[in-house]
Amino acid sequence: MRIRKFLALFFVLSSTLAGFSQAKKFAVKTVAFYNFENLFDTINNPNNDEEWLPTGAQHWTSAKYHQKLENLARVITQIGTNDQQKDAPVIIGGAEIENRGVLEDLVKQPKMKPWDYGIVHFDSPDKRGIDVAMLYQKKHFKPTSYINIPLLIYRDQKAEDAKKEKEEATDDKIEISKDNRVYTRDILLVTGLLDGEEVNIMVNHWPSRSGGEKKSSPFREEAGRLARKIMDSVYKVNPNAKIICMGDLNDGTYNKSVKEGVGAKLKKTEVKQYGVYNPFEQMAKEGNASLFYRDAGDIFDQIMVSETLIKEGYESLRYWKAGIYNKPFMIQTDGQYKGYPLRHSANEVGFSDHFPVYIYLIKEMK
Repeated sequence: MRIRKFLALFFVLSSTLAGFSQAKKFAVKTVAFYNFENLFDTINNPNNDEEWLPTGAQHWTSAKYHQKLENLARVITQIGTNDQQKDAPVIIGGAEIENRGVLEDLVKQPKMKPWDYGIVHFDSPDKRGIDVAMLYQKKHFKPTSYINIPLLIYRDQKAEDAKKEKEEATDDKIEISKDNRVYTRDILLVTGLLDGEEVNIMVNHWPSRSGGEKKSSPFREEAGRLARKIMDSVYKVNPNAKIICMGDLNDGTYNKSVKEGVGAKLKKTEVKQYGVYNPFEQMAKEGNASLFYRDAGDIFDQIMVSETLIKEGYESLRYWKAGIYNKPFMIQTDGQYKGYPLRHSANEVGFSDHFPVYIYLIKEMK
Protein backbone atom coordinates (compact mmCIF):
# COMPACT_ATOMS: atom_id res chain seq x y z
CA MET A 1 0.00 0.00 0.00
CA ARG A 2 2.80 2.36 0.91
CA ILE A 3 4.56 1.57 -2.37
CA ARG A 4 1.40 2.49 -4.35
CA LYS A 5 1.08 5.80 -2.51
CA PHE A 6 4.77 6.53 -3.09
CA LEU A 7 4.47 5.80 -6.80
CA ALA A 8 1.34 7.94 -7.09
CA LEU A 9 3.08 10.85 -5.35
CA PHE A 10 6.15 10.37 -7.56
CA PHE A 11 4.10 10.64 -10.75
CA VAL A 12 2.26 13.76 -9.48
CA LEU A 13 5.53 15.48 -8.62
CA SER A 14 7.11 14.43 -11.90
CA SER A 15 4.17 15.82 -13.87
CA THR A 16 4.26 19.11 -11.93
CA LEU A 17 7.98 19.58 -12.43
CA ALA A 18 7.63 18.74 -16.10
CA GLY A 19 4.92 21.39 -16.41
CA PHE A 20 7.17 24.01 -14.88
CA SER A 21 10.07 23.05 -17.09
CA GLN A 22 7.84 23.40 -20.13
CA ALA A 23 6.46 26.81 -19.07
CA LYS A 24 7.12 29.36 -21.77
CA LYS A 25 9.14 32.47 -21.05
CA PHE A 26 8.67 35.77 -22.84
CA ALA A 27 10.80 38.83 -23.41
CA VAL A 28 8.76 41.99 -22.84
CA LYS A 29 9.61 45.37 -24.38
CA THR A 30 7.85 48.68 -23.74
CA VAL A 31 7.22 51.12 -26.60
CA ALA A 32 5.88 54.54 -25.56
CA PHE A 33 4.76 57.95 -26.75
CA TYR A 34 4.86 61.17 -24.73
CA ASN A 35 3.97 64.75 -25.60
CA PHE A 36 6.70 66.63 -23.71
CA GLU A 37 4.66 69.88 -23.83
CA ASN A 38 6.80 72.86 -24.71
CA LEU A 39 10.25 71.37 -24.25
CA PHE A 40 12.11 74.60 -25.04
CA ASP A 41 15.60 75.65 -23.99
CA THR A 42 16.41 79.20 -22.88
CA ILE A 43 18.36 80.16 -26.01
CA ASN A 44 16.87 82.60 -28.50
CA ASN A 45 16.72 80.53 -31.69
CA PRO A 46 15.38 81.58 -35.14
CA ASN A 47 11.88 80.25 -34.43
CA ASN A 48 8.92 81.54 -32.48
CA ASP A 49 10.42 80.75 -29.07
CA GLU A 50 10.24 84.25 -27.56
CA GLU A 51 7.62 83.12 -25.03
CA TRP A 52 10.05 80.52 -23.68
CA LEU A 53 12.97 82.80 -22.88
CA PRO A 54 13.99 84.30 -19.51
CA THR A 55 12.50 87.60 -20.70
CA GLY A 56 9.43 85.98 -22.26
CA ALA A 57 5.89 85.49 -21.00
CA GLN A 58 6.79 82.19 -19.31
CA HIS A 59 9.92 83.63 -17.61
CA TRP A 60 11.62 80.41 -18.67
CA THR A 61 14.88 80.32 -16.74
CA SER A 62 17.72 77.82 -16.80
CA ALA A 63 16.57 76.46 -13.42
CA LYS A 64 13.05 75.86 -14.74
CA TYR A 65 14.38 74.24 -17.90
CA HIS A 66 16.54 71.80 -15.99
CA GLN A 67 13.69 71.01 -13.61
CA LYS A 68 11.51 70.23 -16.64
CA LEU A 69 14.20 67.86 -17.97
CA GLU A 70 14.44 66.14 -14.59
CA ASN A 71 10.66 65.76 -14.43
CA LEU A 72 10.44 64.28 -17.92
CA ALA A 73 13.28 61.87 -17.22
CA ARG A 74 11.50 60.68 -14.09
CA VAL A 75 8.38 59.85 -16.06
CA ILE A 76 10.05 58.40 -19.15
CA THR A 77 12.16 55.89 -17.27
CA GLN A 78 9.13 54.62 -15.35
CA ILE A 79 6.64 54.26 -18.22
CA GLY A 80 5.32 50.72 -18.36
CA THR A 81 7.35 49.51 -15.40
CA ASN A 82 5.78 47.29 -12.75
CA ASP A 83 6.70 44.39 -10.48
CA GLN A 84 7.44 42.18 -13.50
CA GLN A 85 8.67 44.76 -16.01
CA LYS A 86 11.68 46.67 -14.67
CA ASP A 87 13.09 48.10 -17.90
CA ALA A 88 12.49 51.60 -19.20
CA PRO A 89 10.91 51.86 -22.68
CA VAL A 90 13.14 50.66 -25.51
CA ILE A 91 11.50 53.17 -27.88
CA ILE A 92 9.90 56.52 -27.05
CA GLY A 93 8.18 58.79 -29.54
CA GLY A 94 8.06 62.43 -28.48
CA ALA A 95 6.32 65.65 -29.50
CA GLU A 96 6.57 69.41 -28.79
CA ILE A 97 10.37 69.36 -28.96
CA GLU A 98 12.19 72.58 -29.88
CA ASN A 99 15.37 71.05 -31.32
CA ARG A 100 17.88 68.24 -31.07
CA GLY A 101 19.75 70.09 -28.34
CA VAL A 102 16.96 69.71 -25.79
CA LEU A 103 16.89 65.97 -26.49
CA GLU A 104 20.64 65.74 -25.97
CA ASP A 105 20.16 67.47 -22.62
CA LEU A 106 17.32 65.08 -21.79
CA VAL A 107 19.19 61.83 -22.47
CA LYS A 108 22.07 63.11 -20.29
CA GLN A 109 19.81 63.35 -17.25
CA PRO A 110 20.98 61.05 -14.41
CA LYS A 111 17.84 58.92 -14.63
CA MET A 112 18.19 58.56 -18.41
CA LYS A 113 21.93 57.93 -18.75
CA PRO A 114 21.91 54.27 -17.59
CA TRP A 115 19.63 53.39 -20.50
CA ASP A 116 21.94 54.95 -23.13
CA TYR A 117 19.30 56.46 -25.42
CA GLY A 118 19.99 57.39 -29.02
CA ILE A 119 18.12 60.15 -30.87
CA VAL A 120 16.36 60.42 -34.23
CA HIS A 121 15.24 63.99 -34.93
CA PHE A 122 14.53 66.32 -37.84
CA ASP A 123 13.55 69.98 -37.80
CA SER A 124 9.96 70.46 -38.91
CA PRO A 125 8.54 73.51 -40.74
CA ASP A 126 6.09 74.05 -37.88
CA LYS A 127 5.64 77.77 -37.19
CA ARG A 128 6.15 77.32 -33.44
CA GLY A 129 9.37 75.46 -34.13
CA ILE A 130 8.25 72.26 -32.42
CA ASP A 131 9.13 68.84 -33.79
CA VAL A 132 8.58 65.13 -33.28
CA ALA A 133 11.44 62.76 -32.50
CA MET A 134 12.27 59.27 -31.33
CA LEU A 135 14.52 58.03 -28.54
CA TYR A 136 15.75 54.45 -28.46
CA GLN A 137 17.88 52.24 -26.26
CA LYS A 138 20.99 51.57 -28.31
CA LYS A 139 21.49 48.08 -26.93
CA HIS A 140 18.05 47.00 -28.13
CA PHE A 141 17.28 49.05 -31.25
CA LYS A 142 19.49 49.65 -34.29
CA PRO A 143 18.11 52.20 -36.80
CA THR A 144 18.65 51.22 -40.42
CA SER A 145 16.84 54.16 -42.05
CA TYR A 146 14.87 57.24 -41.07
CA ILE A 147 13.08 60.00 -42.93
CA ASN A 148 10.80 62.94 -42.20
CA ILE A 149 7.77 63.07 -44.49
CA PRO A 150 6.11 66.50 -44.86
CA LEU A 151 2.39 66.90 -44.33
CA LEU A 152 1.36 69.20 -47.18
CA ILE A 153 -2.00 70.73 -46.30
CA TYR A 154 -3.63 73.96 -47.39
CA ARG A 155 -6.38 76.15 -46.07
CA ASP A 156 -9.80 75.46 -47.54
CA GLN A 157 -11.39 78.84 -48.29
CA LYS A 158 -14.86 77.34 -47.86
CA ALA A 159 -13.92 76.28 -44.35
CA GLU A 160 -12.62 79.79 -43.67
CA ASP A 161 -15.95 81.26 -44.71
CA ALA A 162 -17.97 78.80 -42.62
CA LYS A 163 -19.53 79.75 -39.31
CA LYS A 164 -16.73 80.24 -36.81
CA GLU A 165 -16.68 77.95 -33.80
CA LYS A 166 -15.59 78.96 -30.35
CA GLU A 167 -11.82 78.61 -30.52
CA GLU A 168 -10.26 76.02 -28.26
CA ALA A 169 -7.60 77.24 -25.84
CA THR A 170 -4.31 75.74 -26.95
CA ASP A 171 -0.66 76.70 -27.16
CA ASP A 172 -0.51 74.91 -30.49
CA LYS A 173 -1.99 77.48 -32.86
CA ILE A 174 -2.42 76.70 -36.55
CA GLU A 175 -0.35 79.15 -38.60
CA ILE A 176 -1.27 79.70 -42.26
CA SER A 177 1.21 81.21 -44.73
CA LYS A 178 0.52 83.59 -47.61
CA ASP A 179 0.32 80.64 -50.01
CA ASN A 180 -2.41 79.15 -47.75
CA ARG A 181 -0.19 76.28 -46.66
CA VAL A 182 -0.60 75.13 -43.07
CA TYR A 183 2.94 74.58 -41.82
CA THR A 184 2.85 71.77 -39.28
CA ARG A 185 4.90 68.82 -38.08
CA ASP A 186 6.33 66.23 -40.43
CA ILE A 187 5.67 62.52 -39.85
CA LEU A 188 8.81 60.70 -38.75
CA LEU A 189 9.37 57.19 -40.10
CA VAL A 190 12.13 55.11 -38.51
CA THR A 191 12.98 51.57 -39.60
CA GLY A 192 15.32 49.46 -37.54
CA LEU A 193 16.06 46.21 -35.78
CA LEU A 194 14.49 45.68 -32.36
CA ASP A 195 16.53 42.88 -30.82
CA GLY A 196 17.31 41.72 -34.35
CA GLU A 197 13.76 41.94 -35.74
CA GLU A 198 12.73 44.67 -38.17
CA VAL A 199 10.07 47.14 -37.05
CA ASN A 200 8.85 50.42 -38.53
CA ILE A 201 7.97 53.29 -36.18
CA MET A 202 5.89 56.30 -37.24
CA VAL A 203 5.84 59.32 -34.92
CA ASN A 204 3.03 61.85 -35.47
CA HIS A 205 1.84 65.16 -34.07
CA TRP A 206 -1.18 66.12 -36.13
CA PRO A 207 -2.52 69.69 -36.54
CA SER A 208 -4.22 71.12 -33.48
CA ARG A 209 -7.86 72.07 -32.98
CA SER A 210 -7.01 75.76 -33.02
CA GLY A 211 -9.98 77.59 -34.54
CA GLY A 212 -12.39 74.84 -33.56
CA GLU A 213 -12.65 71.08 -33.98
CA LYS A 214 -14.84 71.08 -37.12
CA LYS A 215 -12.96 73.85 -38.89
CA SER A 216 -9.58 72.19 -38.31
CA SER A 217 -10.74 68.60 -38.82
CA PRO A 218 -9.84 68.48 -42.56
CA PHE A 219 -6.18 69.08 -41.63
CA ARG A 220 -6.12 66.05 -39.33
CA GLU A 221 -8.06 63.98 -41.84
CA GLU A 222 -5.31 64.70 -44.36
CA ALA A 223 -2.73 63.70 -41.76
CA GLY A 224 -4.55 60.41 -41.28
CA ARG A 225 -4.54 59.77 -45.02
CA LEU A 226 -0.82 60.53 -45.21
CA ALA A 227 -0.13 58.10 -42.35
CA ARG A 228 -2.06 55.44 -44.25
CA LYS A 229 -0.08 56.15 -47.44
CA ILE A 230 3.18 55.75 -45.54
CA MET A 231 2.04 52.38 -44.21
CA ASP A 232 1.06 51.26 -47.70
CA SER A 233 4.48 52.33 -49.01
CA VAL A 234 6.19 50.26 -46.31
CA TYR A 235 4.06 47.25 -47.23
CA LYS A 236 5.07 47.57 -50.88
CA VAL A 237 8.68 47.07 -49.81
CA ASN A 238 7.86 44.35 -47.28
CA PRO A 239 4.35 42.79 -47.26
CA ASN A 240 5.10 41.32 -43.81
CA ALA A 241 6.32 44.57 -42.28
CA LYS A 242 5.61 45.26 -38.61
CA ILE A 243 4.42 48.86 -38.19
CA ILE A 244 3.75 50.93 -35.08
CA CYS A 245 2.00 54.27 -35.62
CA MET A 246 2.08 56.54 -32.58
CA GLY A 247 1.52 60.15 -31.70
CA ASP A 248 -0.54 63.03 -30.40
CA LEU A 249 -3.25 63.00 -33.04
CA ASN A 250 -5.31 65.89 -31.62
CA ASP A 251 -8.29 63.67 -32.38
CA GLY A 252 -9.97 60.89 -30.49
CA THR A 253 -10.00 57.23 -31.45
CA TYR A 254 -13.50 57.70 -32.91
CA ASN A 255 -12.71 60.64 -35.21
CA LYS A 256 -12.71 60.43 -39.01
CA SER A 257 -8.95 61.03 -39.23
CA VAL A 258 -8.29 57.83 -37.28
CA LYS A 259 -11.23 55.61 -38.30
CA GLU A 260 -11.26 56.45 -42.02
CA GLY A 261 -7.89 58.10 -42.68
CA VAL A 262 -5.75 55.46 -41.00
CA GLY A 263 -8.46 52.82 -41.07
CA ALA A 264 -7.94 51.80 -37.44
CA LYS A 265 -10.20 49.09 -36.00
CA LEU A 266 -11.67 48.61 -32.54
CA LYS A 267 -11.43 44.81 -32.47
CA LYS A 268 -8.61 42.52 -33.52
CA THR A 269 -11.12 40.33 -35.35
CA GLU A 270 -11.98 43.28 -37.62
CA VAL A 271 -8.39 43.76 -38.79
CA LYS A 272 -7.65 42.36 -42.23
CA GLN A 273 -4.30 41.98 -44.00
CA TYR A 274 -2.43 45.33 -44.05
CA GLY A 275 -4.96 46.61 -41.52
CA VAL A 276 -4.46 48.52 -38.26
CA TYR A 277 -5.56 47.75 -34.71
CA ASN A 278 -6.08 50.57 -32.20
CA PRO A 279 -6.13 49.29 -28.60
CA PHE A 280 -6.87 52.77 -27.29
CA GLU A 281 -10.35 52.86 -28.79
CA GLN A 282 -11.66 50.35 -26.25
CA MET A 283 -9.82 52.20 -23.50
CA ALA A 284 -11.56 55.43 -24.54
CA LYS A 285 -14.93 53.66 -24.49
CA GLU A 286 -14.17 52.63 -20.91
CA GLY A 287 -13.64 56.26 -19.90
CA ASN A 288 -9.85 56.43 -19.83
CA ALA A 289 -8.08 59.63 -20.90
CA SER A 290 -4.62 60.89 -21.80
CA LEU A 291 -5.62 64.56 -21.51
CA PHE A 292 -8.50 66.74 -20.30
CA TYR A 293 -10.22 69.81 -21.68
CA ARG A 294 -13.25 71.65 -20.27
CA ASP A 295 -13.77 68.90 -17.70
CA ALA A 296 -13.91 66.19 -20.36
CA GLY A 297 -11.25 63.56 -20.91
CA ASP A 298 -10.18 62.01 -24.20
CA ILE A 299 -7.38 59.95 -25.69
CA PHE A 300 -5.51 62.00 -28.30
CA ASP A 301 -2.28 60.11 -27.61
CA GLN A 302 -2.50 56.75 -29.33
CA ILE A 303 -0.34 53.84 -30.45
CA MET A 304 -1.73 51.70 -33.29
CA VAL A 305 -0.22 48.47 -34.56
CA SER A 306 -0.28 46.62 -37.86
CA GLU A 307 -2.08 43.33 -38.44
CA THR A 308 1.31 41.61 -38.50
CA LEU A 309 1.76 42.43 -34.80
CA ILE A 310 -1.51 40.82 -33.66
CA LYS A 311 -1.21 37.47 -35.41
CA GLU A 312 -1.28 34.29 -33.36
CA GLY A 313 1.93 32.84 -32.05
CA TYR A 314 4.82 34.51 -30.28
CA GLU A 315 7.78 33.21 -32.22
CA SER A 316 8.38 36.82 -33.32
CA LEU A 317 7.39 40.20 -31.87
CA ARG A 318 3.69 40.56 -31.06
CA TYR A 319 1.51 43.22 -29.47
CA TRP A 320 0.44 42.20 -25.96
CA LYS A 321 -1.40 45.08 -24.27
CA ALA A 322 -1.57 48.87 -23.90
CA GLY A 323 -1.76 51.41 -21.12
CA ILE A 324 -1.79 55.05 -20.06
CA TYR A 325 0.87 56.01 -17.54
CA ASN A 326 -0.77 58.34 -15.01
CA LYS A 327 0.81 57.89 -11.60
CA PRO A 328 -0.33 60.15 -8.71
CA PHE A 329 2.81 62.33 -8.78
CA MET A 330 1.88 63.39 -12.35
CA ILE A 331 -1.63 64.55 -11.44
CA GLN A 332 -2.90 67.91 -10.18
CA THR A 333 -4.22 67.33 -6.65
CA ASP A 334 -6.24 70.48 -5.98
CA GLY A 335 -7.84 73.57 -7.48
CA GLN A 336 -9.81 74.01 -10.67
CA TYR A 337 -7.79 71.40 -12.54
CA LYS A 338 -7.76 68.69 -9.90
CA GLY A 339 -7.33 65.31 -11.62
CA TYR A 340 -5.74 66.83 -14.73
CA PRO A 341 -2.13 66.15 -15.77
CA LEU A 342 0.24 68.31 -13.70
CA ARG A 343 1.60 70.78 -16.24
CA HIS A 344 3.79 73.88 -16.05
CA SER A 345 2.33 76.89 -14.27
CA ALA A 346 3.57 80.20 -12.94
CA ASN A 347 4.22 78.58 -9.56
CA GLU A 348 5.38 75.11 -10.52
CA VAL A 349 7.36 73.32 -13.22
CA GLY A 350 5.17 70.33 -13.95
CA PHE A 351 5.41 67.44 -16.37
CA SER A 352 3.04 67.78 -19.33
CA ASP A 353 -0.60 68.41 -20.13
CA HIS A 354 -0.70 64.88 -21.57
CA PHE A 355 -0.17 61.51 -19.93
CA PRO A 356 2.17 59.20 -21.85
CA VAL A 357 0.82 56.06 -23.48
CA TYR A 358 2.56 52.75 -24.08
CA ILE A 359 2.27 49.24 -25.44
CA TYR A 360 4.06 46.02 -24.56
CA LEU A 361 5.62 43.90 -27.28
CA ILE A 362 6.39 40.30 -26.36
CA LYS A 363 8.34 37.48 -27.92
CA GLU A 364 8.82 33.89 -26.80
CA MET A 365 12.30 33.21 -25.49
CA LYS A 366 14.02 30.08 -26.77
